[in-house]
Amino acid sequence: MAVTTPTGRTAGRPVLGTEHKKRVAIGSAVGTTVENYDFIGYGTAAALYFGDAFFPDSDPTTALLLSFGTLGIGFAARPLGGIIGGYLGDKVGRRPVLIASLLVMGVATVVIGALPTYETVGILAPILLVTVRVIQGLAFGAEWGGAILMTYEHAPWKRKGAYTAIPQAGFPLGLLLANLAFLASAGLPGDWAWRVPFLLSSVLIGAGMYIRLKVEESPEFEDAKEHGQLVANPLAQVLRQDWRNLVRAFGLRVAETAGYAVSISFVTSYVHSEGLATRPQTILAIVVAALLGFPATLLWGHLTDRVGRKPVYVFGTSLMLVFGIPMFLLVNTGSLGAIIAVFVIAFVFCQNSLGGTQGAWFAELFSTETRSSGASLAYQLAAVISGFTAFWAVSLHSAYGWTGPAVLFVVYGAVGLVAALATPETFDRSRRAEVERATAAARQDPAALAAPVA
Repeated sequence: MAVTTPTGRTAGRPVLGTEHKKRVAIGSAVGTTVENYDFIGYGTAAALYFGDAFFPDSDPTTALLLSFGTLGIGFAARPLGGIIGGYLGDKVGRRPVLIASLLVMGVATVVIGALPTYETVGILAPILLVTVRVIQGLAFGAEWGGAILMTYEHAPWKRKGAYTAIPQAGFPLGLLLANLAFLASAGLPGDWAWRVPFLLSSVLIGAGMYIRLKVEESPEFEDAKEHGQLVANPLAQVLRQDWRNLVRAFGLRVAETAGYAVSISFVTSYVHSEGLATRPQTILAIVVAALLGFPATLLWGHLTDRVGRKPVYVFGTSLMLVFGIPMFLLVNTGSLGAIIAVFVIAFVFCQNSLGGTQGAWFAELFSTETRSSGASLAYQLAAVISGFTAFWAVSLHSAYGWTGPAVLFVVYGAVGLVAALATPETFDRSRRAEVERATAAARQDPAALAAPVA
């Protein structure tokens, strides 16, 4: 039974998903959790600690700018990681990329926890920090495409949004674990307050590697390889044939990742520097948002299977348009309850609604043989904007006060909304009806569980 995919091609993948679909989704989620713990932990440390540890001779604003600059360098390295990981994912398979990216990311994070500070080795300290941060960025860039696409290609046709939201939920879970670690270590003396969370990553690496080594290769990749459908240069083909979807996915991703950089990364430093909340209170607010964000991401992904990908994205980006100014009005009250509410709204409703949609939507915009390159490149190119957004937000705040970063947040929402309206719906009513019929037939006829290639 051959059914066309949203990209117009026929697919030889099981209608009800492979027998390993849950293990693959969980294995991908564990890995993305570990890597987000590592990467997001750096953002928290940059906002609260690295200015003093690596740039102590600068005034507070300059030190914060330099600290966020090192954060941005890691994001700038992610497109190259996405290109390498995406290319290898389309050429040698999704699984090897998953394993290698997790290992490199984990080692780099542990090294950050052991780095000497400026007080110990002078200018060499920030140089080492930047070097390891670049390695982190390369590994993280290679990670996302493999994790999402492995899950997507193993998942049931009817529930691809729900399944791809599982590894996407690794973002709030990683955020939760990282900030719990920083909250628990906040009372430790000296540099141990930021070193311990990075060193603890070694425990998570072991768990992640154990599960990922048991994850099977994507059936769609194996099928394409078996039938000689792998392309000689998937990256070049994406740039030549799918550049429009590349641009659309870039715009979609910018709203989510750069919006997060303003509403979470910058606001974290803002409430601390303005004396609106203590470090433990700020971390507590993030923990509450992340705790709610984990199930929220799963629910948003499930919703895309019911109503389509586009409506959920339009909702999230529209909310960003109207929330930018109220976000800062609320945090400026200095009320812990208001600050927690800001983090919850910005994360659970703005960021998570977009993140929970991206896995399935991005995968469906590209064909199997170029999917890893296309989705990874769009996803990680947008990360460059995100990486320097906190830096820009600090600069705008210095020049215009809180209205500067508030307007920046609104602009990112507008970019995402325009991209959402311009991007084709890949799971519309007719497609959902088609998948529903195929699913019903597969449940009645075991032979239909593995649809042959047309």
